[in-house]
Amino acid sequence: MKALSALGWRRPALASVSLLGLPALWFAALYLAAIGALLVTSFWTVDDLSGDLIPGFSFTNFQQLLSAPVYTHIALRTIGIAAAVTVTDIVLAWPVAYAMIRLAGPRLRAVMMAAVMVPLWSSYLARVYAWRLILAHDGLLNWALGCLGLPDVQIGYSNWAMWIVFSYLWLPFMILPVAASVERIPPSLLEASADLGARGFATFRRVMLPMALPGMVAGAIFTFSLTLGDYVTPMLVGGRGSDFIGNVVYANVGVTNNIPFASAYAVLPLGVMAVFLLIARKLGAFDAL
Repeated sequence: MKALSALGWRRPALASVSLLGLPALWFAALYLAAIGALLVTSFWTVDDLSGDLIPGFSFTNFQQLLSAPVYTHIALRTIGIAAAVTVTDIVLAWPVAYAMIRLAGPRLRAVMMAAVMVPLWSSYLARVYAWRLILAHDGLLNWALGCLGLPDVQIGYSNWAMWIVFSYLWLPFMILPVAASVERIPPSLLEASADLGARGFATFRRVMLPMALPGMVAGAIFTFSLTLGDYVTPMLVGGRGSDFIGNVVYANVGVTNNIPFASAYAVLPLGVMAVFLLIARKLGAFDAL
């Protein structure tokens, strides 16, 4: 054991390879290989008569995606709702994160942290079905509005319902990284900003927001990507014509058995996330990481 320790001390590169070799191999074999297989399969085709996969290199699947307006509409709906959910969670996460870190005492902070984490301990389907009962035509929301003498709202089984449910589901994934970023901001910087005459909003915009940007981007990666790839919530709370990219992929894999077309459509979220990360890097969100 001592000999191995001495060898690692004399050869830092060998020590790094021995520590990172197995995780890197796992990452390459399982994650990158799966993405590579997805990209390769997207260029294959399906025999119309036998339904067998035909390996090769063809842009037929991508041409079908670009030529059919319905797939463009579904992609825009998915990206638009994912962006709306991300912005909504950022707006909702900031007051909670700030109160948790800057205003609450140790005991109240622990209670608030537990309140944020408790929804993650329950079943994903149970939470979605709970919101389905709340937003339904005869659900809890319309019952409460009726008790107040207000008219019913018809947001169940719609894009509005998906926006509300997604914002609720992924909010903890935004609160936690934003709170971690706020906690790393030295209080002396806020005091210096106040001493220089900056008011609360100016301090937030010029000091806190830039320094918490990495946490916001980390939360945005979770909320945006999780919404982008989901297909269960649109099935349960979305109405007719509320399909996401994931629903089309699921239908082509499980019903029509057109795996190449499903792979081609699944490449789109990867491209969207790549563009998202490039924009975040351009804005300097990863500089402090």
